[in-house]
Amino acid sequence: MSKASTRDTRAVAVSEPVLTDEGTLAEVLDVLEAHVPIEMSGEYQAESLYELLLHAASHASSIEQSSKTLVDAPTGNAVRYHLDKLDDVGELEAQLNQALAARMPGRLSGTSQRLAIDLNLIPYYGEPSAEEAPYIIRSQAKAGTCAFYAYATAYVIANGKRITVALHAVRRDEMMVAVLTHLFDQLARLRIGIKRLYLDRGFYSVPIIRWLQACDIPFIMPVIVRGKQGGTRALLNRKQTRKTTYTMHSPTYGSVDFALAIVGTYQMGRRGQHGVEYLPFVLYKVPLRIRSLPGDYRQRFGIECSYRQKNLCRIRTSTKNPATRLLYVAIAFLLVNLWTFLIWQYLSRPRRGGRYLFPSIFPLRTMLQFLRQAIERHLGVVSQISLPPLTTLFDAL
Repeated sequence: MSKASTRDTRAVAVSEPVLTDEGTLAEVLDVLEAHVPIEMSGEYQAESLYELLLHAASHASSIEQSSKTLVDAPTGNAVRYHLDKLDDVGELEAQLNQALAARMPGRLSGTSQRLAIDLNLIPYYGEPSAEEAPYIIRSQAKAGTCAFYAYATAYVIANGKRITVALHAVRRDEMMVAVLTHLFDQLARLRIGIKRLYLDRGFYSVPIIRWLQACDIPFIMPVIVRGKQGGTRALLNRKQTRKTTYTMHSPTYGSVDFALAIVGTYQMGRRGQHGVEYLPFVLYKVPLRIRSLPGDYRQRFGIECSYRQKNLCRIRTSTKNPATRLLYVAIAFLLVNLWTFLIWQYLSRPRRGGRYLFPSIFPLRTMLQFLRQAIERHLGVVSQISLPPLTTLFDAL
C-alpha cells in the first residue's frame, strides 16, 4: 500500500463518528427505563414520556413548553398524571441513586476516593402544602426567600471521573448526621470508600465532627470564626501558621476536641483584599503539609461546579409533589453524570499513566443539543400555528 493510500485510510478512520445524537439518547433512555420504571396507560409508551422529560431538561424549561413544541409528545396533563403515581419519595430516591451509579466512568467500585458532600438548595416560593411541607427547610435568605428544597449529594473528586454518586432529599426535621448516614449508606452499596472527605462550613458542628471521628473518616472542614476576641478568633489573632488543638462547646450537644490547622495565605487582590489571610481548618487523619491545605481544599469546589452544570438541564416546575421535584433534580444530575461517562467511554484514548480525555470537543451543552435533535427527530416539531374554529372561540366566550 502506498503512503498516500495509508494517509487516506487514516483520514477515514479519524472521521468516523464515535458518538451520535441517537447513541447519546439511547444511553440516557436505557438508564431511565432500567432504573426508574413508570406505569403508563393510554396511547403513549414510557419512552415518549422520558423523551419529553429529556427535551424539557435539555432546554432547562418546563414539560408544558416541551409538550407544546413536540408534535407527537404526551400533553402536559398526561405527563403530570403519570408522574403523580410516583408518590413514595424513599422508593424513588433508591431508584434514582441506582440510576446515578449505572454508568460510572472507569473503575470506582471497590476503591477509595476523595469525596465532597454538600447541600444544594433550590428556592421555594409560596405556601407549602401538607405534602411538601416536610421537605421545605429554612436557611439564610437567597433569591428572595428563606424557604428551600434541599438535596444532599456526594461527589467523587477524581480526574475524568467527577460524578455525583449519591443523592438524598433532605427532610425538615432531619439531623445532618442522618443526612450523612444516608449518603454513606449509598457509598457502601457501591463499595466506594472514603479516602478523604471535604465538607463546607455548614457542617461545622459538634455532632458532625464527633460522629466523623467516631466513624474514623478522614476529613477537612473550614472553621466558622465567631466572636470578636475569644474562641477561634483569639487563635487567628496570633497571626501564625500552625497546628493546634481546639475544644468546641455546644449547650445542647456537649463538647468535642479536634485538631485545628491555621494557614496564612496571601490574598493577592482577591475580593479587593491584600496582605495575609489566616484560614482555620478542622483536620482529622489528613496526611498533608499544613501549607498545602488551602490548595487541596479548593478541589471541593468541584461539587459547586456540578450544581451549576445541573442547573443547565434542570426541568422548571411549580408542582407541589416532592417526588416529582426529586425526579427532575435527579435527571439533571444524571445527565451530567452520563456526559462524564460518554467522554470517558467514547471520547478518550488509553495511554500509560492514565486515559487521555477530550472533553473540549463534547461540552455539556453539545450533549443537551444532541438529545434535543434526536428527540425532535422522533416526535416532530410544531412548525405552524392555526387559529381554532370560530365555534370553539364562541364556546370559550
